[in-house]
Amino acid sequence: MNRDKGKKSTPEQTDKDEEKVAVRKAQTTEAAPGADSTASLFTGPGNIYSAILSRNEAVKDAKRLKDFLELRDKYVRKKVLFKDPLFPADDSSLYFNQKFPLKLVWKRPSEICKNPQFIVGGANRTDICQGDLGDCWLLAAIACLTLNETLLYRVVPADQSFTENYAGIFHFQFWRYGEWVDVVVDDRLPTSNNRLVFTRSGNKNEFWSALLEKAYAKLHGSYEALKGGNTLEAMEDFTGGVTEFFEIADAPKEIYNIMRKALNRGSLMGCSIDSLVPTASETKTDTGLVRGHAYSVTAVEQGKQEDGSDTRIRLVRLRDPWGVAPPTSCRSCDWSSLAASDQEKQRLKPVEAGEFWMGFEEFQQTFTKLEICNLTPDALQDDELLKWDVSVNEGRWVRGCSAGGCRNYPDTFWTNPQYRLRLTEEDDDEPDQGEKGCTVVVALMQKGRRRERCTGATLHTIGFAIYEVPKEMHGNKQHLPKDFFLYTASKARCRSYINLREVTERFCLNPGEYVIVPSTFDPNNESDFILRVFSEKSSTSELMGAVIEADPFVLDNDKKKIKLPKPEEEENEEEKQFRAMFQQIAGDDMQINAKELRSVFNKLLTKYKGLKTEGFSLDSCRSMIALMDTDGTGRLNLEEFKHLWNKIKQWKGIFSRYDRDKSSSISSFEMRNAVADAGFQLNPQLHDIIAMRYASEHLYLDFDSYICCLVRLEGMFRAFKAFDIDGDGIIKLNALEWLQLTLYA
Repeated sequence: MNRDKGKKSTPEQTDKDEEKVAVRKAQTTEAAPGADSTASLFTGPGNIYSAILSRNEAVKDAKRLKDFLELRDKYVRKKVLFKDPLFPADDSSLYFNQKFPLKLVWKRPSEICKNPQFIVGGANRTDICQGDLGDCWLLAAIACLTLNETLLYRVVPADQSFTENYAGIFHFQFWRYGEWVDVVVDDRLPTSNNRLVFTRSGNKNEFWSALLEKAYAKLHGSYEALKGGNTLEAMEDFTGGVTEFFEIADAPKEIYNIMRKALNRGSLMGCSIDSLVPTASETKTDTGLVRGHAYSVTAVEQGKQEDGSDTRIRLVRLRDPWGVAPPTSCRSCDWSSLAASDQEKQRLKPVEAGEFWMGFEEFQQTFTKLEICNLTPDALQDDELLKWDVSVNEGRWVRGCSAGGCRNYPDTFWTNPQYRLRLTEEDDDEPDQGEKGCTVVVALMQKGRRRERCTGATLHTIGFAIYEVPKEMHGNKQHLPKDFFLYTASKARCRSYINLREVTERFCLNPGEYVIVPSTFDPNNESDFILRVFSEKSSTSELMGAVIEADPFVLDNDKKKIKLPKPEEEENEEEKQFRAMFQQIAGDDMQINAKELRSVFNKLLTKYKGLKTEGFSLDSCRSMIALMDTDGTGRLNLEEFKHLWNKIKQWKGIFSRYDRDKSSSISSFEMRNAVADAGFQLNPQLHDIIAMRYASEHLYLDFDSYICCLVRLEGMFRAFKAFDIDGDGIIKLNALEWLQLTLYA
């Protein structure tokens, strides 16, 4: 098990070098037959990601369609072949950036060959042959999937055919961020010269693999979106499992046994060789294997040498999605000596030219990356299968508010979402460690990045850190402040930040309370994410700072009138000047409207020489009147105005506290503290909204925006309290009440 005990908290600030975060770059595999690693059929646009409010549209689309059986039966009765309106047979389903270089014709299988079949003789790894799309990573995962029938037919429902109840409609199921979704497609496939352009089977009349690829393309928006990736992504989407990523050069000593046990437990496994220099002349290794290309690991075996020596034969069986036989120098023929019977020999025999055995030592020297997707997060070093307790949390990193970056950015790291983890029971046994503890597996996954490639999105570099919560802070649900992280070392953390869809680590921690802080490496990288926590014993994890409340004094309006300090018997000179100025602008009725309020305030603000502001906008002043107008006149009298001015002076003091560079603006990240100092406790979603609504493009709030935000916050809290007659935190409004509230607030 990986352990990271971290450094104990000290009164001094945490050692910066020890807490610095390392970063790794994971290469994607995207080789396609007949193309070098630098040339591709598709090239992506620049990285212009702004999809903070978007969700997984493929999942929505799948749910918009009726149940597959209902749809299929409907078209069977109508004797019409289904045409998918959500993934049409045109260029929009092929690419989002660069047109495919061939002239393509969409055809149904019956137009391509006679007697088309969904599956011929059982689905197996010979049914996956790569076409002209750089999605070898996906096909390597599909090949692994065929080794486990239970998993395969969960993803590829077998009760589909081109004869019985055929209506040109098929469906496939994928695990998508915590739930299984059913993706429906029609059977129109892109062809050139009557030949499938993308994935195809070794049998010309078999189409399950081509249709599976189409459904996966629909899930991500287009075929182009599948170009380049890591095998782990597809493995996880096929199983809902937990991923592990190994740099083979840095892998544990027992990596061979880890691989054996993984395959014995049904795990999916792939490997690849990183590219050195992106030139066409270096797409292959000295042994002839392809760099930047994904291979499936289909078996791991060991046995005694034929000569009876003590050294053991250790072999790995690999499969190339291209189906191309590797050079003789890569292949080992020792596999036949491992078979004790003809049946064993048949099991071990490579089934096609593209499958081959390689000595494990040569495998270690040749391949650079190993990817494993476990069906459960059981430690592959252990022989005992365990039942895991699982908690799932969804979150979001929002630019300027909750996308604080890693620990290398101490001023903003604390603003990232925080999740409280409670471990209450030790594991039953930990014989390999010699001590008790709580085993947890933490898996952080960024969501939707592949589908958002059309906007320039790429995978962020992500990771997480775990902090132990002192006993005196147990039970506290508030977001932990900056100082906690400045003076407390992490108890555990991921080995490094990396640009994979999911980062997974295993830890053994003492019982207690912890805080998990997931983040991107750099601040202001936006994305949705899912955080899964697996533990051997009962545990809980929840988002911190989810409480929404306001200081009772802020909302003290029970008597339907403003509470003011007792006035002195005589006004002092300053108050006399204040009254005179107000009367001069208000006139004889001693009431002011929004335009007059703006004039008064902007005069008063001029006495603050250090505050560089153009004053309040008319819209801000209208909001202020809505907050303080207790009699519904749309105007303020002197007492209401004085109370408002006192509030603004208090809020101005808070503003100055966080205007550290005296620029008359505060960082949107600091707005979380400013709001709390003003008496409001908000959950992360509301802080995200404040940043998006009130911060400038440079992520700062000027004085007017800051005051406008606090005015509206207090106004909405006060209105809610007025409607919450029972005091149970729930209100019911009719349309008129809702419109009155929102239009005037």
